[in-house]
Amino acid sequence: MRKQTLLFAALVAGIFCGHAQNQSNPGADHGNKFEELNYLLSAPNGYRTASGAPGPQYWQQQADYDIAVELDEPNNILTGTETITYFNNSPNPLRYVWLQLDENFHNPKSANNQANTSRMQNSMTDQQLTNLEPWRKLEGYGMNLTRVTDAAGKPLKYTINQTMMRLDLPATLKPGERIAFKIDWNYKIPDKLTRYGRGGYEYFPEDGNNLYSIAQFYPRMAVYSDFQGWQLLQFTSGAEFALTFGNFKVKITVPADHIVAATGECQNLRSVLTGAQYQRWQQSQVAKEPLEIVTLNEALEASRQKSTAKETWVFNAQNVRDFAFNASRRLVWDAMPQMIEGRKVMCMSFYGKEAYPLYRKYSTKAVAQTLKTYSNFTIPYPYPVAQSVEAAIGMEYPMLAMNYGRAEKDGTYTEAVKYGAIGVIIHEVGHNFFPMIVNSDERQYWWMDEGLNTFCQFLTEQEFDNNYPSRRGPAHLITDYMKLPKEMLEPIMTKGDAVANVGSNAYAKAATGLNILRETIMGRELFDFAFKEYARRWAFKHPTPSDFFRTMEDASGIDLDWYWRGWFFGTDPVDISLDSLKWYRMDGAPAVGGKQPEFESISKMRNRAGGQIKFGVDTDTTLRDFYYYNPGADAAYNAQKTYRDSAVRRDSANASRWINKNFYELTFSNRGGMLMPIVLEWTFEDGTKEVQYVPVSIWMLNERKVTKVFIKDKQVTAVRLDPYKETADINEANGMWPVQQLPSRFQLFKQAQESGRGQSTGNNSMQRALQQQQGQQRKPE
Repeated sequence: MRKQTLLFAALVAGIFCGHAQNQSNPGADHGNKFEELNYLLSAPNGYRTASGAPGPQYWQQQADYDIAVELDEPNNILTGTETITYFNNSPNPLRYVWLQLDENFHNPKSANNQANTSRMQNSMTDQQLTNLEPWRKLEGYGMNLTRVTDAAGKPLKYTINQTMMRLDLPATLKPGERIAFKIDWNYKIPDKLTRYGRGGYEYFPEDGNNLYSIAQFYPRMAVYSDFQGWQLLQFTSGAEFALTFGNFKVKITVPADHIVAATGECQNLRSVLTGAQYQRWQQSQVAKEPLEIVTLNEALEASRQKSTAKETWVFNAQNVRDFAFNASRRLVWDAMPQMIEGRKVMCMSFYGKEAYPLYRKYSTKAVAQTLKTYSNFTIPYPYPVAQSVEAAIGMEYPMLAMNYGRAEKDGTYTEAVKYGAIGVIIHEVGHNFFPMIVNSDERQYWWMDEGLNTFCQFLTEQEFDNNYPSRRGPAHLITDYMKLPKEMLEPIMTKGDAVANVGSNAYAKAATGLNILRETIMGRELFDFAFKEYARRWAFKHPTPSDFFRTMEDASGIDLDWYWRGWFFGTDPVDISLDSLKWYRMDGAPAVGGKQPEFESISKMRNRAGGQIKFGVDTDTTLRDFYYYNPGADAAYNAQKTYRDSAVRRDSANASRWINKNFYELTFSNRGGMLMPIVLEWTFEDGTKEVQYVPVSIWMLNERKVTKVFIKDKQVTAVRLDPYKETADINEANGMWPVQQLPSRFQLFKQAQESGRGQSTGNNSMQRALQQQQGQQRKPE
């Protein structure tokens, strides 16, 4: 197996931990953090170039699927059959191929159900005791293969290794050839809220119905690539998926009153919808606002009636890496078009009555905003539909996002629930771009889809509402995580399932890192061009971190190796300290005086203090001369001569340039380890302010401490580092002059409470809005 990308073995060995990744020149104060990444990146080749673009010999495999599945609702069983056509576009002959059986995650014999850590407590509930050995509650779960044959029906030999399956081919699959084979299977659908694994059902006891989220439901091809061969990492429910692009034809048989939301476009809506519903579908194609195709009343009626008849929905999806669907009789369905560079995309939402107050108002419009913003920063959205389904989980599939966000029974909702719902809709729909189109390997590199997507989510939230309370993206929001003890931190580049704090690391820190690049280090124009170029180069391909890092530098013309090394491969925080400030004015000649006191060695002090040594200049005073009595006289003379002869002496033509100027000598130290540009806010005696940026290259020759003189016309009364909190500096207190006492978190909370007294609560405001608009939610006051 060829492992040409990042040295994860070295990562495990600890090379990237702590300060180790910075030590190209151990013990020195420079020559470490600014060195090229070299061995940390894969070597350029014909498949992937040194610029970060796909090379002239780039290739990738293709897998097409023809699938038919049927849902047995009374027994919660899914039965399926598929024909896979696999194209070998690689230069290598293949004697076998690998498939993923992700539903075997629920098989009690899979390692993920045996490797959990556990600990006894003094008092434990039945559920806690059951969780000590989770495999006990999984009997009967997992994927059952009932037939595996070639296209002619001849059985094929296969071997199952937990969530992976090796299929031995009857003949070597040569470069440029294809093979078709068939698999039949079934599995017991798990309760997704108690047996987590992304897919499953949710039961609603109020009306006795289920909402099905069917994902990772079919045997699907593993990725075979130029940079690693077969991707064989097991699915343990954490790090997600690496998948091959292809075309899908899928038939889904469900109870006749179910509404199905799925990857791709439905080919037979006229036959599965009522006449009125189909007419609304046609009207929605030109709607200016989301139009209900299946109304709330229709969904409520279907929930009561529970049809036992069957209908088959037919979907086609082109050039996608996966397929998933939701099905339930409880779903309201609304839709409206969004134009993306002159092409219509149908934005749609599906939700039950619990989510109606939120999703009816916000979901489809959030989908549309997501497509607009992401298309602007990456590539134009290429698919015909984008869908949001309220399914109590947050998960993404091509053209289909499963989200959460439900109101209270009285129809009200809190501000946190509102923004949480909108945020997860943007995030999961945004995953259409990363990794559904820019198809990185989620199983190895959490951050390449979650981090990039969370960054674009932040951009979208701010375009959706410039007062949106984004939780990830702004630099100051990552500082609590970066303050944690070293042993609790991990590099962003840590291998997928080895990331302990996925939310703070792969999502937040990676997204924050991109925002710092955009706002502080590269600037918006250069960053946006390079980021867009990365998406353009690697759309519908398989990029690696090396490709991303190289493209961002290649398209911007900025050396960012120091940044990748520190922020992505390291764990050092940003903590730049303003150690000292000295003020000078050029309003006269320099003071005449001797040389500065020199350091006095221990030998010199002891020689003088002992009294036993008779110094020659004391015993023979003829050895004394002018310099004995005037130490440093030459230095003082030369200083005055330089002043008299310089272009800035008082009587020269340029003297006025410097007289009465204020010279401020500032000394900074890098206490955290992570380099950053120095951002200064100067406050002058007249009350005005100035923000000044010092490039990161100031640290080039000394990565620990630097001194710089600034010349100002006005007298300075205060200096503050990182005034906009844009560099993720973890210690504001050591970046101020004069030193200021910062309020504690308790004091800030108390101030906020006092300022908010007497104001109405969000739910009270919501109650009034409900009374005014008969269930149509207004923004909480």
